[in-house]
Amino acid sequence: MVKKKVLELANKISAGLTGGVIKVKPTDPEYRILEPVTTDEMAEVALHLEIRKPKSIDVIAKECKRPVEEVEKLLSQMAIDGSIKVEEINGKDHYFLELYVPGVMEYMVANKENVKKYPVIAECFEEYTRKLGPTLAGNLPVGMGVMRVIPIDSAIEGDTRRASYEEIAELINKHEHFSVADCACRTSMRVIGEGCGHTVEDMCIQLGPAAEYYIRTGRGRKITKEEAIEICQRAEKEGLVHSIPNLSGPGNALAVCNCCGCSCFGLRNATFYKNPDFSRSNYVAQVNKDKCVACGECVENCQVNALKLGQNLCTKEPLPEQEEKDTPFDTKWGKDKWDLDYRNRKVVAETGTSPCKSECPAHIAVQGYIKMASQGRYKEALELIKKENPFPAVCGRICPRKCESACTRAGIDEPLAVDEVKKFLADQDLKEEHRFIPERSIERPEKIAVIGAGPAGLSCAYFLAVGGYQVTVFEKQTKLGGMLTLGIPSFRLSKDVVNAEIDILKELGVEFKTGIEVGKDITIDALRKLGYQAFYLAIGAQEGRSLGLEHEDATGVMTGVDFLRRVNLDEDLRTEGQVVVIGGGNVAIDVARTAERIGASKIDMFCLESREEMPALEEEIEEALSEGIKINPSWGPSRILTEEGRVVGVEFKKCISVFDSQGKFNPSFDESNTKIVKADYVLISVGQAMDWGGLLEETALELNPNKTIKVDSLSYQTKEKDIFAGGDAVTGPKFAIDAIALGKQGAISIHRYVHNDNLLIGREREYHALDKENLNLEGYDNIPRQKSEHVEGSRSKETFEDLRKTFTEEQIKKETQRCLGCGAVVVDEYQCVGCGVCTTKCKFDAISLTRKYDSAGVDFSEMKPIVIKHAIKRQGRIVVKSAKKSVQSILGK
Repeated sequence: MVKKKVLELANKISAGLTGGVIKVKPTDPEYRILEPVTTDEMAEVALHLEIRKPKSIDVIAKECKRPVEEVEKLLSQMAIDGSIKVEEINGKDHYFLELYVPGVMEYMVANKENVKKYPVIAECFEEYTRKLGPTLAGNLPVGMGVMRVIPIDSAIEGDTRRASYEEIAELINKHEHFSVADCACRTSMRVIGEGCGHTVEDMCIQLGPAAEYYIRTGRGRKITKEEAIEICQRAEKEGLVHSIPNLSGPGNALAVCNCCGCSCFGLRNATFYKNPDFSRSNYVAQVNKDKCVACGECVENCQVNALKLGQNLCTKEPLPEQEEKDTPFDTKWGKDKWDLDYRNRKVVAETGTSPCKSECPAHIAVQGYIKMASQGRYKEALELIKKENPFPAVCGRICPRKCESACTRAGIDEPLAVDEVKKFLADQDLKEEHRFIPERSIERPEKIAVIGAGPAGLSCAYFLAVGGYQVTVFEKQTKLGGMLTLGIPSFRLSKDVVNAEIDILKELGVEFKTGIEVGKDITIDALRKLGYQAFYLAIGAQEGRSLGLEHEDATGVMTGVDFLRRVNLDEDLRTEGQVVVIGGGNVAIDVARTAERIGASKIDMFCLESREEMPALEEEIEEALSEGIKINPSWGPSRILTEEGRVVGVEFKKCISVFDSQGKFNPSFDESNTKIVKADYVLISVGQAMDWGGLLEETALELNPNKTIKVDSLSYQTKEKDIFAGGDAVTGPKFAIDAIALGKQGAISIHRYVHNDNLLIGREREYHALDKENLNLEGYDNIPRQKSEHVEGSRSKETFEDLRKTFTEEQIKKETQRCLGCGAVVVDEYQCVGCGVCTTKCKFDAISLTRKYDSAGVDFSEMKPIVIKHAIKRQGRIVVKSAKKSVQSILGK
């Protein structure tokens, strides 16, 4: 049943902005937001109020002919609900109506108790702003939208043309009273199931009379001026945009909002409706390509997707010219112009960007840290790496170097020695008395359990700890590091290096519990009862695969994974005599070289693949050969020979091909070409498998046919909503950097999950490299790639120490000079709203704000003639442009 007086009140409030031209119906959000908490009696009294014209209780009571006490009770409740506003003037309360936005709807959403009871309040705020967007697109002059972006102060320092109303500090310093409340936009998006993960709590600041209203009505918390400034600084670190209500004239705003492009309704006009004129400041960003290194920090933090990663090299054929952009300024603006998928942003220009960042599984800013290293900014370079990879010292020693494989420099001579540079940077930090420890954002009470202390679990724990969570890592082994510690020999990755990087997690407050197997010693359900709110399963692929041959259980036969684990756990294991290693991957190489160090007199490796097809990295193969290990390609085992239960040899048959015509693994053999190889030990290293133990018992979790766990492909959430998974447990055996990348994604999902935010929105990040075939690489110096000092195999095979040398500082200077600087950021100046967030993220002084517009905004009471004049001129521009296009079409141009 429609409340007639409430509907009448909804129309009166709406008329404040629309002039009453558009009538509110009972199905509209303007009515539905008031209906749950507003009675007709309340509305009847409130109808005597005016938009932004305060009236005292005495005057209102007289107009509506009701007792003062009764009127005060009704209006006081409405002020608490947020449908009207109260302000103390000369010692007396005065009440008035506000606009719906900015105003009533934010106030109502800020009443947490009401929103909890009536989610429709939050829903209506979102719906109303979506209703306004199409109407306002193009019809407001620059700088006259309902909300307006204010540049970060540091981004406009030194700009002599700036005005005081363009400065956050100036706005805050005008007032003495301050409050803070949750972001109303992100609250609403969270309520409708579309929260984005950006901070909701304590993000919107109220000033002066607005602060007094918020504090008095319980929707805001009183803060000091210093706290208000600190909140703005915290928002800047998160990459949020400062915006202010823009309908009170220059310098008169009473709030500072900290907005994100994926959830905030003011910026949605720029992102969804492609109408940045609604929100923009007087500034736009510009990039100096000579300084830019395409690290991507500005791109990732641009809330309106005005920045993208592009390229910075000369091309044979010109890159496609940017087509003339249609804008609402002179174009009809309907759904065909909107970006319906605006929350899944494109971070790379269509023509691509630097291959090193694109091909790295974690998309580390390779070009950025190379540049910093060239400038001697080692700590900053390490900090840049650790934004994506907490374990640079580890990866500097064992990474598969996909960045190097893709390096554009290879088109001239040899790829850049990226991993050697990373190793050098990480080693500088290892030598420091005070190592780099990232700052925890804020302290959060939520407890998170990570199960498995391998690279995925440790990475997830790291990023959760940086986010302020209380993280506990459970590991069934007595040593931390997973396969980093137990699956990689020390001569390739020193345990001191692994432990040193794990120590940073301990400094961040991560708690480790070793020797505890979840599913055996304690269950997930028991951990839930202990207060853990989310779980990350990262147990790795810790078991070796068998071949299904007879006598695989004979004495002297074991999997390579089990063999390495036993050695790394310091068991007294010897492999004296002749050793046969079956397999051709990196793990098989590690197994063979380890066997040599614990007593083997002769080692033969056999693999199905030809020498060219072997999956092991070339440098790993070369190191094995230098140590006297013999590699026998294109042979497959057919049976294991035993005497009295102990292995004595292996029969092999010649492998003709590993893959069939469809490219699937389907080896074929020459059955007539066989040989028998004597062996005292046989170490089978043909892959890894999952061992879930009792972890999944009494859960609804499901496994794939290969025993990896079923998860959502983007959020990595399992069938049980509080359980996420990553690393080899999801992908099957891959490299540490792949697991590390998934660990960060797991942390992002868990952060969203515990805050009831949407797990998928804004998660897509597609990276693609530039077209190397179109590059003009002539004229570059052929600077030779720096090499590490060669280690003789006769020396290396005698020790478990890693004898490989790190580059010297002089080598770093020479090697970093070889970087071609493939990538650079490109700016869409129309799409840019001039917030300045990008300038705070750039460590190379490559991006700055330039004043392009000169709009001060006006009070809403003065807007009508200005907007009408603008709209009339716009229609004229649309007609002219349309006619011009028609003529060009007729003339065939």
